[in-house]
Amino acid sequence: MSPIQKSFAESRSAGRLQLMPFVPAGYPSLPATEAALIALAKGGDQGGGGAGLIEVGIPFSDPIADGPVIQQAFSQALAAGVTLDAVLASVAAARSKVSVPMVAMVSFSVAFRRGIARFSADLKTAGFDGLILPDLPPPEAHKFCDLVRSAGLDTILLCAPTTPPERRKVIAELSSGFIYYLSVSGITGERASLPDDLTRNLASLRSLTDKPLCVGFGLSTPAHLQALRGHADGAIVGSALVRRMRDLGDAPGEVARASAAFCLELLK
Repeated sequence: MSPIQKSFAESRSAGRLQLMPFVPAGYPSLPATEAALIALAKGGDQGGGGAGLIEVGIPFSDPIADGPVIQQAFSQALAAGVTLDAVLASVAAARSKVSVPMVAMVSFSVAFRRGIARFSADLKTAGFDGLILPDLPPPEAHKFCDLVRSAGLDTILLCAPTTPPERRKVIAELSSGFIYYLSVSGITGERASLPDDLTRNLASLRSLTDKPLCVGFGLSTPAHLQALRGHADGAIVGSALVRRMRDLGDAPGEVARASAAFCLELLK
């Protein structure tokens, strides 16, 4: 099994929901990113955030479904001169101290520019375990997923509430790590409550596949995570965490401590 598959196999056996925080690389700085990755991966008894996996967003200028908080983070990182190679170097520097799988999320255009095979190999060398290309749906994804997996990375595709059943089956077949289920159609951002039909939609998707299901878009409170227990394998939290980073300035240690503390709060 891959590191991602092994992680979910272990959490399923323990009946545990995995928390997957989203970290925008280079925001508020690359040193802060490295510190946050290390802190989030540590267990609560080690002063860390207890993350089961970590999603790392590679900045790009035209976000597909990101709300204003993550858009602003990406824009600031790019304005500061953060590059793909710099992100890879930072992840590689932190990798030995990050005990959980890491998943890269980036626009297909960034990967395509470098070449999918080379891009995937570079991610693997840096220490990533999976890749999300949010703007690469089937059927276009078919010819690229094999290239990603051949580099040793798991493929993760997105599924929305409006995705029809036949397309959901294809997404499940192409996803080797987990399926990223969007709680709502639209953009990322904190929400007061989760959709009333979320658990029903997850049950419908579960009837089509036994692949791990991770829910993102809108999750921001302990109650949200509690509502997912028994229905999903993982909870992805992005905007709520990034907003807290935004309010802390550029001190890597403080960013790391506050990020870990917030994630522990979510897991209560």
